[in-house]
Amino acid sequence: MKALPRKQIAVITGFGLAIALTGCTFGDADSSTYKTREVSDGTTDFVVVENPRGGKTLSYSAEGPIELLEVKDDGATYAFKDMNGNGELDTWEDWRLDSKERAAALADEMSIEQIAGLMLVSSHERSPGDGLTEAQETYLSESNLRNVLNAAGSNVDETVPWVNQMQAYVETLATDGTPYVPVNFSSDPRSTAGSGGYNADGADISRWPSSLGLAATFDASHTEEFGEMASAEYRALGIATALSPQIDLATEPRWLRVAGTFGEDVAQNEELAAAYVRGFQGTAGEDTWGSESVNAMIKHWAGDGPGEGGRESHTEAGKYGVYPGGNLSEHTEGFLGSLDSAAVMTAYSIALDENGEPLFDDRTGTAYDAGRMAILREENGYDGVVVTDWGVMTGVNDPDAFIAMAWGAEDLTPAERYVKVLETGHDMFGGVNDATHILEAADLWQQEFEAGEQEIDAETRFRESGARILTLMLNPGLYENPFVDIEESKKILASDDKVKAGYDAQLDSVVMLKNNGETVTAADAEDWSDKTVYIPRSYNVGIAGAFGPAEYKEYAGIDLEVAEEYFGTVLTDEVVLDENEQVVSYTAPDLSDVDLVLVGLNSPDNGGTFTNAGRDPETKEFYPLSLQYRPYTADGENVRQTSISGDLLADGSKENRSYYGKTSKVLNESDLDAFERARDAIAASGKDIPLITVLKASNATIPAEFEADSDALIVGFGTSDAALLDVALGLHEPKGRLPIQFPANMDTVEAQLEDVAKDMTPYTDADGNTYDYGFGLNYSGVISE
Repeated sequence: MKALPRKQIAVITGFGLAIALTGCTFGDADSSTYKTREVSDGTTDFVVVENPRGGKTLSYSAEGPIELLEVKDDGATYAFKDMNGNGELDTWEDWRLDSKERAAALADEMSIEQIAGLMLVSSHERSPGDGLTEAQETYLSESNLRNVLNAAGSNVDETVPWVNQMQAYVETLATDGTPYVPVNFSSDPRSTAGSGGYNADGADISRWPSSLGLAATFDASHTEEFGEMASAEYRALGIATALSPQIDLATEPRWLRVAGTFGEDVAQNEELAAAYVRGFQGTAGEDTWGSESVNAMIKHWAGDGPGEGGRESHTEAGKYGVYPGGNLSEHTEGFLGSLDSAAVMTAYSIALDENGEPLFDDRTGTAYDAGRMAILREENGYDGVVVTDWGVMTGVNDPDAFIAMAWGAEDLTPAERYVKVLETGHDMFGGVNDATHILEAADLWQQEFEAGEQEIDAETRFRESGARILTLMLNPGLYENPFVDIEESKKILASDDKVKAGYDAQLDSVVMLKNNGETVTAADAEDWSDKTVYIPRSYNVGIAGAFGPAEYKEYAGIDLEVAEEYFGTVLTDEVVLDENEQVVSYTAPDLSDVDLVLVGLNSPDNGGTFTNAGRDPETKEFYPLSLQYRPYTADGENVRQTSISGDLLADGSKENRSYYGKTSKVLNESDLDAFERARDAIAASGKDIPLITVLKASNATIPAEFEADSDALIVGFGTSDAALLDVALGLHEPKGRLPIQFPANMDTVEAQLEDVAKDMTPYTDADGNTYDYGFGLNYSGVISE
């Protein structure tokens, strides 16, 4: 490793600097000068600088071009990074100054080409174990991209070396005419215990309930604590921006992304969104930017929840959001409690009123919609970074289009799209690795300015966004300390306190909806250690999507290895598979010695985000999304025979997207088969064996198909099976309550309005309890608000 100390340039300070230091809070009074140490992750060597008296910690590549500047004041010597090699402490290099002041100064030094790179956020990077790749070097060097989406797991041994390798590489790209910019890594949520997502496995990070589960606790302190702890873990992985929270109001119960929301109540949404942002953007419980701070990006403005029929706006089937209740104001209100978030991501969908007309002038997705964006930028004065969702800049007819969601703007050229989105007040573009089209847009913008069609020139417009984006990087200290000490990270990730807090939140999020005859009562773990449980099996047939063919899955309703930690004996079904490893039949075991039956159900699965669920891929006909397991044919009086949404056709008519008369395609109908097999096996045994149904809910579910034959009903939102069992077996008294209504039937689902909350008839069970928003039981009965 390179010998220390590095070359240092002393800066003689005058009265102005002393004034700048006055009022700063410094910690270690006994330390009067900065100290350096060299750190290695096995791939990259870097220098860490600890400044005295609470000054900022710095880091830089041991082999790179960055030198240190010394600043002496009041008997102490402080270090600053000379990031442009000019031997002077420039405004943007001075960590004592306000981030916005530094960002504005740095933006003034950048070219349009470099700012264009700042405006890009990469496509999903899923393989940090490969190290810095040629493709990554290309977009970092040729397109000046500096915002990278880490879509891999949380394996510290793979992630940290990749992060440090990339940070060291971008240091080498700085020149006299190209100021240094570190890499800002971002991430979608990665901490959900019950997630089936890309980073769900392993004990590498603390695990928490989903956002819907956090809402089910009805305790905002869990959400804020999650933010505080998860942000520390993010920073330990080199991540400084969270593409969360998702705060769309879940007013349409069939919507495929309800699990990622805080539910359907706008007041609760505001409260939890604010708690989430405070937790992530603060450090160590303090409401201040620091070493554990992560930029929060609330999404998806102005609310992407009211997709017609619940269809998802990532896909052509769901590109329209509808407002038959005229309730856009409540959806935007849900965002207003957290507008101190560093960033906002906008929605995909085209917003239509009850007559199928655009809410504003533009029949386009939010990024192109001046009306919806004016509510954010002008009416509410939001001055943070605004980012498009991924694929918004690509039209389905573009050459080599893959992820393409430029809804309503497909006929524009790429450059015209960028100009349009810049006009609505956006700063960054998700899923774009190449700056070609945005640079074309800069030229087009300048042409329009010179023709009198734009009020400001292209350079001014780009610097405006550049200053916002640089503030996003400066706030969490990326310019000072972009490198990650892998040994420190290992102490932070999945530390005992974080794991415990996450598990406690999981427990408090579990909802008990039914407890007939006190099936669930307080118990000790030993009470079950000599008991036998039967857990039936099921399968999901899968659905083809943008990333591959349908994936068939066979599984036990509750993880058998987890169950074995509680019970002396765990029984499951005998399964016969065909030559394709698909289920031919299940046979329940003999229940003669069984003490308890636990049936694990997943919410009825209509498909995932990228599956175009709701539209048949062959016939192109629309079909209903359903909240029940058995086939549902949409022929009731509340089903729209003429849809609100639809494309405008060449002959001047409008496409009808109605699914009237069509039948649902639920992928896990076998879950209900499993329940009925368990019920029938109990009847055949002649014994009075308790049956506890454990519903792993991702959105509202109609309980009518299984509630009456369940002795108890437990619901988890993104929790681990262990947390569900702790509640189901009486090891933790349930505290959770429903953050969404559970409807009585599909008729009331069809009657409700996509943009209006809590407008269904809730299900009433055999005990007379109504599964409305806020309902839940504990051992004493209904939990009072």
